[in-house]
Amino acid sequence: MNAIEVNGLTYRYDNGMEAIKDISLTIPAGAKVALLGPNGAGKSTLLHHLNGLKVPNEGSIHVMGELLTKKTAPAIRHRVGLVFQDPDDQVFSGTVWEDVAFGPRNLKMSEEEIEDICTAALGNVGMLEHKDTPPYHLSFGQKKRVAIAGVLAMKPDIIILDEPMAFLDPVGQDDIAGLLQGWNYMGRTILLSTHDVNFAASWADMVVLLKDGKLLATRGIELLVKEDIIREANLHLPIIARLFRMIPELAPNGLPKNEQEAARLLFDLLQERK
Repeated sequence: MNAIEVNGLTYRYDNGMEAIKDISLTIPAGAKVALLGPNGAGKSTLLHHLNGLKVPNEGSIHVMGELLTKKTAPAIRHRVGLVFQDPDDQVFSGTVWEDVAFGPRNLKMSEEEIEDICTAALGNVGMLEHKDTPPYHLSFGQKKRVAIAGVLAMKPDIIILDEPMAFLDPVGQDDIAGLLQGWNYMGRTILLSTHDVNFAASWADMVVLLKDGKLLATRGIELLVKEDIIREANLHLPIIARLFRMIPELAPNGLPKNEQEAARLLFDLLQERK
């Protein structure tokens, strides 16, 4: 089963402006998907549809085989966890623990279940020791971890993150990247929006490019070294690809997309010269 199937999705605001224009897209279960595009491309609007916060004006969305409608949207939101770009839009309770417990309590889980779920979720993001801390005492990165724990506590099949690396320092970004990889190893489908082409090239196995509410292209990470498409999306090539483009003889068969590919390419070149 595919995790998400989008067919002819169009969404208009009340003023008639189209934010999403006839998008069709299939995301396999277990995929790691990077959604890229300039500001105003429609990335957040698309993510809000995939989570069921918005319902299509036209077209259809199936999540784990279930058609998204106003009636099914609450159930779909339980299966698709959404982490907002700004954790202050998501973290609002008096303590970290109460915030993470909010969702399970709304599902009428027992206090014993909530104890287990919240302990696991906060432990997974390294925030268990802060469980009694008011969120306003936390750093931005810590609040983002709490927001993620709140989503994990709902045990979603699919996790969607809107700009998860935004405003984080390099160590915080590495921590989030490690969490994403771990969730994917456990079988979850991960979809995130980002402006960071380098991160997408090293992490994703599927890339979706949007511009002006339209789907430009979707493919594997080889899409990120297609200069014409990347330029049309107002993005840069990954920095590794830009470096190798300056010395074409190092990459006669195509530009490397990330550090791993560059290392293999250089190793092969060194072996040939021995």
